[in-house]
Amino acid sequence: MSGWSSRVHRKRSLSTMGCSSKRRGRTTPAGVTSSAEPDASSSWASMQPDLVRLIGWRLLETGDLLDYVRFRAVCHHWRSSTVCPRGRGVADPRFHPRRWMMLPEGHGLHPGHGKLGKYIRFINLSTGAIVRSKLPLFSDHCALDSVDGLLLLQRDQDTAIRLLHPFTGDIAELPPLITLLRQFKFLFSSTEDSPQTRRIWSKFRKIGSTSVSVSADGAITVMIIISGIKCLAIATVGDQQWSVARRNLSFSLNPVSLQGRIYILDHVSATTRIFQILPPQHDAKPSASSSSVPPPPELIATGPPSEHRISSYLAECDSEILLICLGHPIFSRITVYRLADLILGRFVPVTSIGDNVLFVSGRILSVSSKVLPNVEGNSLLMVPCGGKVYLGQYQLSTSTWCPAADGSISNFLPGPCSLIHHIFTCCYRTLWNKGAICFQVKGNLSWNVKRKWRNGA
Repeated sequence: MSGWSSRVHRKRSLSTMGCSSKRRGRTTPAGVTSSAEPDASSSWASMQPDLVRLIGWRLLETGDLLDYVRFRAVCHHWRSSTVCPRGRGVADPRFHPRRWMMLPEGHGLHPGHGKLGKYIRFINLSTGAIVRSKLPLFSDHCALDSVDGLLLLQRDQDTAIRLLHPFTGDIAELPPLITLLRQFKFLFSSTEDSPQTRRIWSKFRKIGSTSVSVSADGAITVMIIISGIKCLAIATVGDQQWSVARRNLSFSLNPVSLQGRIYILDHVSATTRIFQILPPQHDAKPSASSSSVPPPPELIATGPPSEHRISSYLAECDSEILLICLGHPIFSRITVYRLADLILGRFVPVTSIGDNVLFVSGRILSVSSKVLPNVEGNSLLMVPCGGKVYLGQYQLSTSTWCPAADGSISNFLPGPCSLIHHIFTCCYRTLWNKGAICFQVKGNLSWNVKRKWRNGA
């Protein structure tokens, strides 16, 4: 990746959490030189296993999965006293890499490209840390979406959907996507290889939002809003096919997911309505199709009057759902509301989202301003309409616009691109998975390889 330095945080130093190496002359916090493995009299080594395990869980709650991995790498006692993420990466939500996003490389280097040597880079949206993970299965898989840091993949040949943890390698197997297509036979001719079928089939890979929930008995259920055909599909690990839970969904722009729930916007006249779709209750005896069906969308809030608004978005930020309203005249003013306030009937705009920057497009990302030192926090980053087209930053506290990156984006950018363009590309699912960078693509982008299997992805 050109134009910015790659900060690879892969430190696994024994001194990170207080254990040290005698050969390197490191000391514990108490000032006592120790060997690589602390002796039995060390307060660190003699810490009760339950206490070590509790500290590890607290670290997962307040920190990051890789912090937990480094914590376990301190010494044998800490490693044996804590739960290993491998084998539980998908089934246990505590191990989901929530703030990690697959980073597009640009130059057409899609995941699985031979020049990448089977490595894919991921960026932490809170710290800016970048790590590489070796994922050979991308030679015959493509990414459709990312949810809680997990990758929703489609396998070529049989269209099987798989949920991948990029750091532990754990995979949850879901039914082939083509089983969903067969439930819409009234849309196309009888042959699945006909041109008409292929055109419609491409719409089934246009994902609007994905949610993952894990029941008390460990059943992993995935709900997908397929924007191409406006339906909600659902499947649980072990099911034989995807089930259509809702057809003809009416929603506006981007649905978002949080903690297994999906939130959608629906505009009726001058009113903005927000609906919530809860994950299904898992049945003890799953059927041949789907083990359970989610309840119907529930109206949970009504937004402020939209007479002076041209568009609205939903976003997740710091485990909260926000409603973003773009004002009229075009993008002259942006107001943000908390869903929790709207549920209570309070239309009080939010004036601060902390040091976060909301990247607003097809998929909205909350990124810490620590990741991008030249971008001020408490702001939204998007492409304003009207006048000169540029990547703009809207400051909530002052209600003002300023450029977020150098140069106009009305024309093709020859490159190199900055990190801000790479992250902004993550908002475009159809670019993010192909190695392209936004503002460097003219027209519609399609797969250069395996088009038969990935058309529409």
